[in-house]
Amino acid sequence: MIHPRQWVEIRKEGLYLVPGQCYIDPIYPVHCAIITHAHTDHAHENHKKVIAHEDTVSIMQLRYGEECAQHFISLDYFHKISVNGINLYLLPAGHVLGSAQVVIEYSGYRIIISGDYKRSFDPTCPPFVVETCDVFITEATFSLPVFKHPPIEQEIDKLLSSVTAFPERCHLIGVYALGKCQRLIKTLRMMGYKKTIYLHGALKKLCDFYQLHGIDLGDLQLASELDLNSSKGTIVLSPPSALRDKWSRRFANVVIGMASGWMQIRARAKQKGIELPLIISDHADWPELTQTLLEVNPQEVWVTHGREEALVHYAIQNGYQAQALHLLGYEEQED
Repeated sequence: MIHPRQWVEIRKEGLYLVPGQCYIDPIYPVHCAIITHAHTDHAHENHKKVIAHEDTVSIMQLRYGEECAQHFISLDYFHKISVNGINLYLLPAGHVLGSAQVVIEYSGYRIIISGDYKRSFDPTCPPFVVETCDVFITEATFSLPVFKHPPIEQEIDKLLSSVTAFPERCHLIGVYALGKCQRLIKTLRMMGYKKTIYLHGALKKLCDFYQLHGIDLGDLQLASELDLNSSKGTIVLSPPSALRDKWSRRFANVVIGMASGWMQIRARAKQKGIELPLIISDHADWPELTQTLLEVNPQEVWVTHGREEALVHYAIQNGYQAQALHLLGYEEQED
C-alpha cells in the first residue's frame, strides 16, 4: 500500500494524481483534467482531455464552445471507470447542477475530493452524498464559526417582503450566473411568486439550460424589455458586475440586492452599496463543514482552499490528521 501523500502532488496547475496522470480542477491547460463543476474558477478551457459529469461537460461547452477541450469523457454519478490504473467515480456534491465529488481508489486507499459543496436545500441539483474514505479533501470557503447560513426560504421571504413594501421600486438582485441564479428563481417559484422574473442577457443561456434539464423556472423575460415605468414592482436578476453599470439605469428607483454568503458580513454589503443583502450561499457553512467531516469520518483531512486554518484546527482537535494544501486560484465569486 502506497500512502496518498506519495501519489497526490501539489503542482502549479493544481492537484495532481501521479498514477492517473491527471489533475483535479487545474487552473492552466493540461493533458488530462478531472473537473468537479463548471464554475469558471474550476473549469478552464483548452485541456486535451476532460473527465466530468455529463451536465458539467454540457455547461462547459455552452460557456466556452463545443471544442473547448480536445476530448471529453462524460460520466453519470456512481459510474466507475479506470484511468491509467486508478479507479474513479463521481458523487453528487450539491453545489450546482453537475457538481461532483471525485472518488479515487488506488493502492488500497480511497480518497474523496469534494470540490465545492453544500449540504443545505437546493431544488436545482442533486444533494450531497456522504461516503466514507481514508482521505477527505475538502474546500473551506466559509470555514469560520461565524458563518452560519440561514435557510434560503428566510432570505427569499426578505426579498418578497421588500417587493410588497416598495411596489414602486424595481428590485435588482446580483446573482452568479451558474447555480445561484437558478436556485433563487426556483425557490421564489416554490414560495408562490408567479410573476415574470426579468434577466440580464448574460443569465439567459444557463437558465435555458436548466429549463431544458427539467428544472421549471417559470416565466422569464429579458430585462432589456423594461423601462422606467414597466420596471416598477419587478424583480430583475443580473450578474454582480452589472448592478451599477449603465445597463441598470433603465430601471425605476432600484433596490439593489445581492445573493451571496458574504452578505453575512455587514461591512462588505455596505462597502458594495447593497441595500438588500441576501445571505444565500452555494458553499457549506461552518456547521455543514464540521458535520461533513464527522459523517465522512476519514483518517486524514486535507483542506484545499478558503479559510483553511480554522478547519484544520477543528479536525486535529477531533482526532483527525489534517493539513492545509494552500491551493490558489479558487474563489467564491462566479461572475
